[in-house]
Amino acid sequence: MNVPIHQITLSNGYAIPSLGFGTWQTPDGQTAVNAVKTAIDAGYRHIDTASIYGNEIGVGQGIRESGIPRRDLFVTSKVWNDDRGYDKTFTAFEQTLSDLGLDYLDLYLIHWPASKSRYHNWEEINLETWRAMTELYKAGKIKAIGVSNFLPHHLNALMHTEIPPMVNQIEFHPGQMQQETLDYCNAHHIIVEAWSPLGTGRLLNNPTLVEIAKKYSKSVAQICIRCCLQHHTIPLPKSVTPARILENAEVFDFEISKEDMAMIDAMPYCGGSGLHPDEVEF
Repeated sequence: MNVPIHQITLSNGYAIPSLGFGTWQTPDGQTAVNAVKTAIDAGYRHIDTASIYGNEIGVGQGIRESGIPRRDLFVTSKVWNDDRGYDKTFTAFEQTLSDLGLDYLDLYLIHWPASKSRYHNWEEINLETWRAMTELYKAGKIKAIGVSNFLPHHLNALMHTEIPPMVNQIEFHPGQMQQETLDYCNAHHIIVEAWSPLGTGRLLNNPTLVEIAKKYSKSVAQICIRCCLQHHTIPLPKSVTPARILENAEVFDFEISKEDMAMIDAMPYCGGSGLHPDEVEF
């Protein structure tokens, strides 16, 4: 089965699929290969990975074995915290391309911001990393550039650079709607991607979501993903189970009512990772 997935236009005019396939916590090797191939066969055309996931080799192999032309796929990776900075970013990018076995990336992100809790020159570190990414973008090696886990105060300096961020990938799901960051990004034409849209599975037994799911004859996972879509974010659900990979893509044939969306939005904090960009120790 091949689920049709809509496209969204980034600020630079480049198209990004409105649903992505996440690979965080997916083991490298045959598990990653099979998951990516299954996702592409199900209709996903947007694959999200990162150097720190340790699975870029398997993800790249899955892409090649899918038989889908490279131009029809949207592939994202991220520069890890230890590799931030101007020179290190170039080295990290070339390693990522090599591991994936690709000639270019569709999207490259700064995985986490350098923050004032760990660095006195945190803003300079972010700007130097961004400068390298901008050069890679202008050289055509990346089709779009962005950030991940950036809050408004991390984004401010980047908004005054030659090429502002096009994407911000943040933890976003029922029970953790980062409204301030979402509003900021919307106001600055930055597309928000939602990592862990299922709360890494922690939301699947939530009583509120279970009741709403019954009403639509959908799974709780599908309600979470659909909620992200209706907030105009790009969800990145992850699974290695073929049936769930397909189920997570079957979210374009229904719409959650305004009343039920309001109920979801009013949920107290739950399902979150607890990782705060200004407090992480990595």
